[in-house]
Amino acid sequence: METNLNNRYLFRALETYPWELEKAMEALNYALSYEPENVKALCLMAKVQVEQMGDYEAAKEYYEKALAVRLDIPDVYPDYIRLLVNYEDFEEAQKLIDFARTVKGIDKAGIELAQGTLFEAIGEFEKAETALAEAKQFAMNNEFIHFVDEVISRVVKKRQAKNNKAREKEVLQKEEAVRADKNWLLDRLNNLL
Repeated sequence: METNLNNRYLFRALETYPWELEKAMEALNYALSYEPENVKALCLMAKVQVEQMGDYEAAKEYYEKALAVRLDIPDVYPDYIRLLVNYEDFEEAQKLIDFARTVKGIDKAGIELAQGTLFEAIGEFEKAETALAEAKQFAMNNEFIHFVDEVISRVVKKRQAKNNKAREKEVLQKEEAVRADKNWLLDRLNNLL
């Protein structure tokens, strides 16, 4: 009986989130009170914490509880990885991505997209492009491929901007070196006079 009641509350929470937040939270709290280790409910509570409350630490705790209950639930990983990347826990995000690749039934395209997003966030744009191309290879629908193409074009623009800044910095350093050489020569000539 409890499992059916728990499912009823969980379905109500899933159905009403995020449009009717008060009803969703009430149903979610009931679902968690009946079954505190329900992975779906824990993940939804984590989403509520980060998306509605802005509480990164609480969201992280809920995701960790969900993974402590069951590591083999593929739905947990993409949202948790996104959370870690958004809050700049890059090392932890990489470890989670590496582990997620071993989970049976995981959305490989989604995990490669997360890998590309991680590389983009840390400024490794070439690696990001490679991971995103890999995501396209695992994709199973055209909408996802189109989305990844858009992400790739954004990463390419960032890479080009980074390269342009590096070139501009290099040119400025060369100009300063030339000025320094000219100043040295002028100082030397003035000292001789």
